[in-house]
Amino acid sequence: MYDHYSFEDATAYQIELAKQIKFQPLDKIESIAGADISFNKDSSTMYAGIVILSYPGMVLKSFALATYETNFPYKPGFLGFKEVPALLKVWELINNKPDVVVLDGNGILHPRRMGVASHFGILAHQSTIGCAKSLLYGENHVPENKKFSFTEINSHGEILGFALRTKINCAPVYASAGHLITAEQSLDILKNCVGNYRIPEPTRMAHNIVNDFRIGKLKAGFHEVQAPLTLF
Repeated sequence: MYDHYSFEDATAYQIELAKQIKFQPLDKIESIAGADISFNKDSSTMYAGIVILSYPGMVLKSFALATYETNFPYKPGFLGFKEVPALLKVWELINNKPDVVVLDGNGILHPRRMGVASHFGILAHQSTIGCAKSLLYGENHVPENKKFSFTEINSHGEILGFALRTKINCAPVYASAGHLITAEQSLDILKNCVGNYRIPEPTRMAHNIVNDFRIGKLKAGFHEVQAPLTLF
């Protein structure tokens, strides 16, 4: 999908896509998804997964898995070009779409306001939240070492996201609106997704499932969950 793009092409495309971002609150949330990618080093095969959970109960209801071939390189600021095509392939397997999707990466917390969550959200016409494990962009003040403490992340006076402490004595995660949601609601939703781990449950479960897919424990396709899976 993007293998023929140069980084100059990709930059121009991000700037154009960013013009389509909309911020609007979700009225009701009953289901939430987590999306993640896994891959083997030096391989062109992307293993993509999307898990769907109840909200706010965080009970795993279903998941979808697919592979996608790409040679677009990983480079900070261009994650969407590597991962979004694979995630869109998985998205097509899901008939009953979730109310919101949390992606392992950034939304507008990005130099061109086009992290993987915004990129996916626009192309999928879906409400999305970015939840990154490290800070890509912006001025950050470390939140207090207290669960659910947070600080704003700014760039030139604009609030782009939040550093959120999900667990004491652990590094924060970085929350930002992707598309069709507000910054404040993104933060509130992620707080409700925090369990016993640093990473909120939607992307944590997606990470575990997609890694099992990569090593052959799970098969591609859409899967309903009849009972809690022990590996999570």
